[in-house]
Amino acid sequence: MTFDNFVGQATRYLFFTGKGGVGKTSLSCATAITLADNGKRTLLVSTDPASNLDEVLGVRLTGDPTRVDAVDGLYAMNIDPDEAARNYRERLVGPYRGVLPEAAVASMEEQLSGACTTEIAAFDEFAKLLGDRALAAAFDHVVFDTAPTGHTLRLLRLPAAWSGFLESNVGGTSCLGPLSGLQGQRKLYAATVRALADGAVTTVVLVARPERAALAEADRTRQELAALGVANQKFALNGLFKARDARDETARALEARGRSAIAGMPEVLASLPRIEIPLLPLGLVGIDALRGMATLTVGENVTERDSSDGRDADGPPNGSLHGLISEFEAAGGGVIMTMGKGGVGKTALASAIAVELAGRGHRVHLTTTDPAAHLDATLASHVPGLTVSRIDPIAETTQYREEVMASVGKALDDRGRGLLEEDLRSPCTEEVAVFRAFAREVDRGRSGFVILDTAPTGHTLLLLDATEAYHRQVSHTMSDVPDSVRQLLPRLRDPRFTRILVVTLAEATPVHEAAQLQRDLARAGISPFAWIVNQSLVPLRLRDPVLASRRKEELRYVEEVRTEHASRVALIPWTSDSQDLLTWLRRLVDAGKDQRHPSACGPVTK
Repeated sequence: MTFDNFVGQATRYLFFTGKGGVGKTSLSCATAITLADNGKRTLLVSTDPASNLDEVLGVRLTGDPTRVDAVDGLYAMNIDPDEAARNYRERLVGPYRGVLPEAAVASMEEQLSGACTTEIAAFDEFAKLLGDRALAAAFDHVVFDTAPTGHTLRLLRLPAAWSGFLESNVGGTSCLGPLSGLQGQRKLYAATVRALADGAVTTVVLVARPERAALAEADRTRQELAALGVANQKFALNGLFKARDARDETARALEARGRSAIAGMPEVLASLPRIEIPLLPLGLVGIDALRGMATLTVGENVTERDSSDGRDADGPPNGSLHGLISEFEAAGGGVIMTMGKGGVGKTALASAIAVELAGRGHRVHLTTTDPAAHLDATLASHVPGLTVSRIDPIAETTQYREEVMASVGKALDDRGRGLLEEDLRSPCTEEVAVFRAFAREVDRGRSGFVILDTAPTGHTLLLLDATEAYHRQVSHTMSDVPDSVRQLLPRLRDPRFTRILVVTLAEATPVHEAAQLQRDLARAGISPFAWIVNQSLVPLRLRDPVLASRRKEELRYVEEVRTEHASRVALIPWTSDSQDLLTWLRRLVDAGKDQRHPSACGPVTK
């Protein structure tokens, strides 16, 4: 299917979803621009807590539709979860100001300060666009640039989850406060569910790159969406690459990796209507670049910005992952966390660090809080001293409910136990249970190394911000808050105990989102130990014109990291993956350790 055919078949609502970093924002923007260029009034919406639509479109966006002057008929907006939560709280609490005592109003505000309130408030905004046809009637199409997969699936499940909760809860209260504030949304939520399942109205586009992990994630998403009743699905394969210079080993390896991944693609995913987009030599920021994305086909000659082989540009000094691990080893234990935008390689880097430390004789535990991450549990059987786990939201939630019912519930009468059970069935309970498990894993750093592969930026910050909200949330269900939770923030703020690695790619969006993450961490009193620029072409010798052009584009962002954001930098060259996972992880650690500037793993002078 060509891009023009895809746009010609566009339904009223279009969702772009997939693993972080696969190009959802670029493709959703290119689609929205093309629809508008074809005379359709189009609204482009980001539901991602870490949205970067402003930067890509070059327009300052808010929570209301904003005209994109460079494209007639195109409007864009960000659903800001924090702003939505503030408005939601005020809608529920405002009528009681001056009516109830100040202490009672303050108690209501505290009760509505948890992460679950943010979730449902953001969903309210999303549901208005999808479920309220009158509100969106001004537009022919609404294009959603959705969040990384784990968040997207939670967002799509919310209509059924919250509708079911409202249907079964008869007690009149919830962890969100008075249910009267939610009952009015029942019809809206029901309309949202119908719109999502109606293939004549809604299309979900699964976006992936020709990489095994991204394709596997797309297929999992396909299956989960089908289970939710979303049948109208299409597939966008982004970043297809064909080497243009046979002498370039990196180009040959990149092309071979793509061919291998596509050959092993799940059969049902491969059978979906497919759009193919080539790997481009330029960054997709700005209207002109996005229009170019929509017009190119795979195999077409593109005009490169730089056709040099890279031998005239040494690039900035850089350190290596190997050097950082040697610094970690000197501490003898503690917590190491990889953080950053989805799709930048946090899971692979966390796994590589864990394997290397265990190989050096240390006791290491590797785990993830990312609902979309897939750590390979078989690593533990091949690496002595390494244990691997995943914080499973379902298992943690079940265990948490059982503990609360066994402790608090035993002192209640039948009606009280029934009300408590209802409260624990709300989707918010999962947030509390996962947060408690996160604190427990951090606590393990007292007796060895704990490597935490954390979730994409927005979810990670929800966990970090949730400490006080967690205390308030569990105060009415547990008689005692675990010591691991009480000690969490002090441990995260202690640079001798916790070392945070901000991971990015040498591209505009990942770098700028990582910089925002660093600013958010600073407000919480947390400082990153180092930045890692992952899978970079900058250190490589390249002849292929497309890769050489991308290398030149990357160089500016590596320099920005070094001079504006990071006190310590490690640069990891692009490394082809391998069927042998352990071999590939060890290659990541060793990549670049013998580069020309090995000493630059230390502090960078700003």
